[in-house]
This record gives sequence, C-alpha cells and structure tokens, in this order.
Amino acid sequence: MNAYFSSIYQRIRKTKRRTRLFGVALITGLLWFWLCLPDPLFHSPTSYVIEDAQGELLGAGIAADGQWRFPYNENVPEKFRQCIISFEDKRFNHHPGIDPLAILRAIRQNIRSSGIVSGGSTITMQVIRLSRNKNRNILQKLIEGILAVRLEIALSKNDILALYASNAPFGSNVVGLDAAAWRYYGRSADKLGWGEMATLAVLPNAPSLVHPGKNRQALLTKRNRLLDRLKKQGKIDSTSCELAKLEPLPDEPQPLPQLAPHLLQRFKKESAAGDYTRVKTTINRNLQNTVSQIVEQHHRFLKGNGINNACALVLEVETGKTLAYVGNVYHPENPELQSHVDIITSARSPGSALKPLLYAGMLTDGLLLPRTLVPDIPTQIGGYTPQNFDRDYDGAVPAFLALSRSLNVPAVRMLRNYKYPRFYDLLKKTGITTLNRPADHYGLSLILGGCEVTPWDLAGVYAGMARALNHSKRNNGKVLAKDFHAPYYLSAVSPSNDQSTAKSNNQPTFNFIDPISVWYMFQAMEEVMRPGEEGLWKQFSSSQRVAWKTGTSFGFRDAWAIGVTPRYVIAVWAGNANGEGRPGLIGVQAAAPVMFDIVRALPSAPWFAEPASQYATVAICRQSGFRANTNCIDMDTIKAPLNGTNVMLCPYHTIVHLNMTQQYRVTENCAAPSSMVHKSWFVLPPVIEWYYKRKHLDYQSLPAYLPGCAAPGTHKPMDIIYPEPNAKIYVPREITGEKGRTVFTATHQKENAKIFWHLDDAYIGTTVHFHQMALDPRPGKHFLTIVDEAGERITRQFEILEKDNP
Repeated sequence: MNAYFSSIYQRIRKTKRRTRLFGVALITGLLWFWLCLPDPLFHSPTSYVIEDAQGELLGAGIAADGQWRFPYNENVPEKFRQCIISFEDKRFNHHPGIDPLAILRAIRQNIRSSGIVSGGSTITMQVIRLSRNKNRNILQKLIEGILAVRLEIALSKNDILALYASNAPFGSNVVGLDAAAWRYYGRSADKLGWGEMATLAVLPNAPSLVHPGKNRQALLTKRNRLLDRLKKQGKIDSTSCELAKLEPLPDEPQPLPQLAPHLLQRFKKESAAGDYTRVKTTINRNLQNTVSQIVEQHHRFLKGNGINNACALVLEVETGKTLAYVGNVYHPENPELQSHVDIITSARSPGSALKPLLYAGMLTDGLLLPRTLVPDIPTQIGGYTPQNFDRDYDGAVPAFLALSRSLNVPAVRMLRNYKYPRFYDLLKKTGITTLNRPADHYGLSLILGGCEVTPWDLAGVYAGMARALNHSKRNNGKVLAKDFHAPYYLSAVSPSNDQSTAKSNNQPTFNFIDPISVWYMFQAMEEVMRPGEEGLWKQFSSSQRVAWKTGTSFGFRDAWAIGVTPRYVIAVWAGNANGEGRPGLIGVQAAAPVMFDIVRALPSAPWFAEPASQYATVAICRQSGFRANTNCIDMDTIKAPLNGTNVMLCPYHTIVHLNMTQQYRVTENCAAPSSMVHKSWFVLPPVIEWYYKRKHLDYQSLPAYLPGCAAPGTHKPMDIIYPEPNAKIYVPREITGEKGRTVFTATHQKENAKIFWHLDDAYIGTTVHFHQMALDPRPGKHFLTIVDEAGERITRQFEILEKDNP
C-alpha cells in the first residue's frame, strides 16, 4: 500500500517538475520571441539626401559602403504596393508573416523540378532576410519565419512594406525603391508610370540576373507578365496595360541630381554622427537652378582672368531661411578649379562690406548725422596709413556719401571715433562668428577687411538689419535681439518667429542699432559707388530698388557684393579658393554683375517703409551736416535717432569781421566796430580746405587780413598736410634701384603766399602757389619747419625708417 502511494507521489512530483520546466521553457521562449527582433532592424549606412522645400530631390551622395541606399521612407507609392504584392506576395495583406499555402506551393514546385526554384517567402520574411544577410538554408528559413511573425506583431503592414521598399536590392549597387527610381528613371518613385513601376517591382526577385543594360528580354518578359497579372486582378485596365508595355526599359543607371552639391556636403559634415541622413531643406528649386546658371554664366567670363571660384546665397528676410545656396561653381572633373570648396562657409576678408554697419552704429549712438562732414585727408594712425581706392582725397565728405562711395579714409576716422572695441562687439552681436581673436588684434583695420567673415554670416547680418526695419512698427519702434538670428537651411529647425506684439515690450532689445539708423543706412546703400568706378555701377539697373554694397580685399583676393531688399538678401563672392589675387578682382566688376542678375530673377517688392520708431527732429547746418549753431545761416531739418540731439554743433561756421568792401578781414586794432561787416563764414581747417576746394569750386576761402591789421593768433593760415605728427615713413626704392624721395606737402589760405622750408633747422627752399618739396632725409628722426611771410611757423617731427625694398 505504501509502495502504491509512494509511486503516485513520485509521479506527481515528476509531473510538477515537468510542468515547471515547461512553464519556464514557455516563458523563456515567449520572452525570446518578444525580444528576438533587433531594434533597429537595419544597420546599413544610407546615402545623404537633401530635398527642396517641396520634397523634391536636390542631391544625394553614395553611402559609406558604396551603395546607393536612400534612408527609410515610410511613404510607399500605391503603384509599387500593387505591383510588389501581385508579384511577390499576393496574400500579404492577410497572412501573419508566413504563408503556409505559399510554402506548400514552393515545396511542390521544388520537388517537381528536383531543385530550388521557389522559396515561398513572404514580403515580411524577405524583410527579415535582408536585415540579417545570412546564408539561405532550411534553418535560416525557419528563423526568418519566426522573426517574420514577430515583425508582424510589432509593425503594421504599411510599415513592413516601407521597410521592404527601402532595403530591397535593385541591381548593381542600387538599394531601395527611391534610389532605384532616380538611378534608372531620373525621377522620384511617386512619378513613375505603371510600366516603370512594374519593371522595378520584378528586380528584387533576381537583381543579379535581371539588370537594366543586360538580359533585357528576360526583364521585359517578367515586367509584361506582371502587367498582365495586374490587369487580370483588375488593378489596371486594358488600355493602361497596353500603354505600360510600350514604356521603354531603362538603360544604364543615371547620375543623380546635383543641384546643391555644396549644401549636401555641408549637411553631411554638420549632421551629428549620421543620426539622420535625409532632410528637407528650405531651398526653392527653381531659384536654385536660376542662381546656379547665373553663377556659371559669369564664371565663364571670370575664368578668363584667372578667377576660378564664385558663390551666391539668397536668404528670405522675414524668416532667415535659405532660398538658394550655390557654394561654388561645380566642376569636379577639373580639380585645379578647387570647386569642391564651399565658399559660403569659408572665412574671407570682407573688404568694405562692413562699412554700412559702422555707419548705422554711429547714427544710433549720436556720433554723427547722415550729412555730417567727415575728414577725407591723408591720415596716419600709429603707423597705419589708410588710402582711398583711387588714392585721392576730397578734404571732407558727408557721412552718407562716404559710405555710398566706400571711401576708406573717412571710414577709418569714423571707426576711430566710434572705437573699434565697440564695433567689434556690434559685429559679434549681429551674427559675425569668425572674430576669434581679441578686438585689439584687429584694431582699426576691422573696417577695411582686416578680419575674416563668411558669406553665410554676412548675409545673415544684413537680413537681420532688414528684418529689424520691417518689424519696427510691430515692435513699437524697437529692435529686438531675436531679429538677429543665424540663417538656416533645414526646414525642421526654423527659429521661432513670434508674430505677436503683445509682449514685445518685455522682449530683449538690441541697443547697438535702431530702426531709423538702419533706414538711413539702406538709403545710403541705394547709391553705392566707388571712386573711379562710377561709370560701371550705373550700368547695373534692376526692376526693383536695392540697397547694395561691394567689397574688395587687400591684394585683390576677394570680391563681394551684398544686395538687400525688404524681402531678400543676396550675397555674392568671387575670387580664388586658394587666396590668389588677380587684377580686376574687385567687387563692382566681379561680384556686382552676378548679384544684380540674381536680383532681376527675384519678385519685386515695395521699398522699406519709413520706420515708426521714436525719433528726434534736428536742425542741421546745410553745409557741414552738423547740428546747426547760432552762426549757421542755411539750415535744414531732418529726422534723426533720439541720440542725434547729442551730435556736436557745427564747428566750421564762425563770425568773421570784414571791412566795408568785404574784401578784407579786420580787427579792432585797425577798424572801428561800427565800420565792420559781421558775416557768418564756412571755414574748414587748412588741410581739409586744401583738398576740399579742389572738388568744390563754390567754396570761399577766408579773405586775407587788411594790410597793417595784425592777425589774431587763434587762426592758423597754413598747415602741413604731409607728414602727420610723429609719422613713420618708409621710402621704397625706385624701379631703377635708387632710393626714392619723400614728397612733403603744405597748404596756405593765401593764394600767393610764400612758404620757407627748413629741415632740422637748415633752410632747404621756398615754394609759391603749390607747396611741395621732394626730399631725401637720412634714416632717423627729423624736424620739418615751415614759415610764411608773416612769420607764422609750424614744426612737425617725423621718422624715416631704414628698410630696403626686398
């Protein structure tokens, strides 16, 4: 009895043990089944692909493994869906990942053929096989079936079909439907006809056997058989079927579009470790084509002068998005052109392209008004001697005209007044990212191209300026910091652009610039010209108003043109990627024609509205442009930034005392006050006057003093133009090899005055009318002294540097 119960007990224990083992095995199996599916399923590298704003292909690069494999695309064209299901897996929409009927059919066909002629794999199983890339045998087929069932649980039928379409082989090194459509037909898959789509649908079944360019009859037979099947299933009608059969088979693979190769290169470089390799950009495809053609057309001309590279960038002002991105001419077949270099992201010397920003900054700070005279005379600052493009001087020019003519000397003197550390901060805050050294490293050369900027940054800065002006009314007359943001080219990363005005008072403001200063800046930029080039710039007319600025770097290495309208900013650069300078490589000749051709291709827009910001009404002297003092007779009234009331009073108008004939000046020592005529006179300092009156024939110099009248010591009738105080002078050798001579220049208000010249207290000569002396002082420090007939004396120290011409 005990033995009986003992045996029952043992059987129960064994049953429990088996049950537990079975449960553990079941749970383990279920757990393995649940976790068996890799995530992600595919690890193969994909091509970098960029699309325009409408999703059309702009360009693509081959994947790291040498395959044309576009990134996963969840959208599968309906034609491909119908074709591939009919051809590969007609019960795809109903089975759970494996199709028993298809397996039985495959077994029967293989037995009859005494070999493997059919695998019975579903599309889902093929997805698994493509992801695993294992040898094809019964064990692997079993594993594929299990994983296929698991995949059906994890994903929808649409997602599975998308995985198949993105990873199926299409012959040669083409993987995926998207790449195949472009390589074989030169357009996107959703634009293919039934015959074209049927051709692609039969390729994955035997990509090594059926390949465009060979075995064309086998490919044609398979395609037409599929089309007949589609007609039989009612997917297409008889007419569509016959027309589809007339569609030609593809030839050898076609090159993919390369409409923005440098933007593709930039995206590939900037994408983080290949996290995403397919993006939609903000590029306007039609405009991109147009700008590329314009750049290429001008490049053919520039190349004749040894100018091998050019770029163009078009931004939308309101958003900052990139509409056209031509990073360089594109000639990969000629490596000597270095067309692979993306100039848009390359730091180059901007030449004069930053001058408008200084002008706007000084207007904002109340350091000048648009018509304020700025000295344009020989200038030397700490050994730095700026020169105008035409090597001439005007004496003094209104600030707005100094900008429109791009005069270098007034710009340097303006920056000296504004202070280069503040201008350095202005540039960085507006969006220049390439100022990697302290402000002292650049100094006053900042304004003449002594730094480096990228066309990307420069275009972004001017877009910010235009945006601030457009938004001035919405922002209650303020410039907000958010108006100055970097441009962008990815549609998914556009900066926030809050259109509301309710909180504008609480948003950070940008204190370096105000709207009315930007308005005056663009007004001055409308009439840009350069000395010696007036005849050229007048050739450039367009259907819309454009504020524009050119720039030419030292050594003729970089030519720039920036154009601004209320809707667009256009940046153009021309030069050589290797920095080689060329004669004639100047902004107005090499870059401006490109820029204006692009402007003509853009839609017109109304000009900037006068800003609704707060402003001050300022009375100015018509001749000097400074705030009018009590001695100014001719005055105008202008709108100015609020700080414009701080601009200094006119320093050039003064009351002079004349005799009754108004031919001579007199003093109380030689004439009674009752016999004097008191008159307001526009008087420039002698050096400024000497240059100014050459260009302004209506300028009236002060009358001489009446003979016998002592001149007050407060006014200097003469001055030394060159050298400036403590000048350091290097005298190069002449072409003959002999040491050159230094030309010293002076001026006198009296037309027929004599000036007696002395060098180191030794008399060296006398001049009348035209006061210049060519001398050859030895190296070292010297004193130059000039004396006129009245005994007026001026002494100036200078130093001759001992340095041979290399």
